[in-house]
Amino acid sequence: MTQHNKLQLTLFLAAPRGFCAGVDRAIRIVEKTIARFGAPVYVRHEIVHNRYVVESLKEKGAIFVEELNEIPDSTRPVIFSAHGVAKSVPEEAKARGMFQIDATCPLVTKVHREAENQHASSREVILIGHEGHPEVIGTMGQLPPGTVYLVETVEDARKLAPRDPQNLAYITQTTLSVDDTRSIVAELKSRFPALGEPRKEDICYATTNRQEAIKKIAANCEAMIVMGAPNSSNSRRLVEVAQREGCARAWLIERAEDIPFDEFDDIRSLGLSAGASAPEVLVQEAIEAVQARYETRIEIVTTAEENISFGLPRELRRGG
Repeated sequence: MTQHNKLQLTLFLAAPRGFCAGVDRAIRIVEKTIARFGAPVYVRHEIVHNRYVVESLKEKGAIFVEELNEIPDSTRPVIFSAHGVAKSVPEEAKARGMFQIDATCPLVTKVHREAENQHASSREVILIGHEGHPEVIGTMGQLPPGTVYLVETVEDARKLAPRDPQNLAYITQTTLSVDDTRSIVAELKSRFPALGEPRKEDICYATTNRQEAIKKIAANCEAMIVMGAPNSSNSRRLVEVAQREGCARAWLIERAEDIPFDEFDDIRSLGLSAGASAPEVLVQEAIEAVQARYETRIEIVTTAEENISFGLPRELRRGG
């Protein structure tokens, strides 16, 4: 298609999008650890759920493992991912004499402390989250086995049979759908009126803001692209939000070359966002790919301003 007969298209660019403060901090932790202690540096699990980020850090000297026993040299630093880990992991690292650095997002750590506090108050804990997700595994691992009820859906909430219905509290994974979680909490509260809740909502500001931005543009879009990894919970939720808000054709895309342009037909409006672990460079790649095929007018839709940042762990602050 030549420049003269390109179809015209409005590209609605969601803002905020992409990296959140916790992801940015985790990546900086890996980079600064390599700069300070040299390569290799080991990272337990993907530091954040994005292949581009992981591959970039590998090139700088990071080696990713799933378990500590895969690390051949216990004298090298080991970093725990932004998703958080069960208490048993740092305990194992200490027993192995490892130099450990925790890149857990502070907002995930907040949920861990809530779980501990509720348990210390003799309340049973309900965790709303997705089974098998690293954050959920880490949060459940803050408490003794069998003391946390995992609830994924409203149906799970209806079927829940706690040992002490009068002595319950809930916490949530930080990257959930705001609307889905609200429905689950409503069901739990209707069944357990004495249900304790977090002093401040557990779903993080970045997840909420990115979902709100998607809601703002979805009704105006014939199709939607969310840049993010298939194992990224918050990115997958953005696709679901777009579909729920009326944009049925929404895709989770890792790189620009994966955009299904052949399924767009003759659309005149397209939405674009990115999950909290997707770097802006991937968004720019997608914009360029769209511009190569369409006469593109970009409209930035801003629903919130973000200026949050988190400091580095003390191990990396010493000496500047």
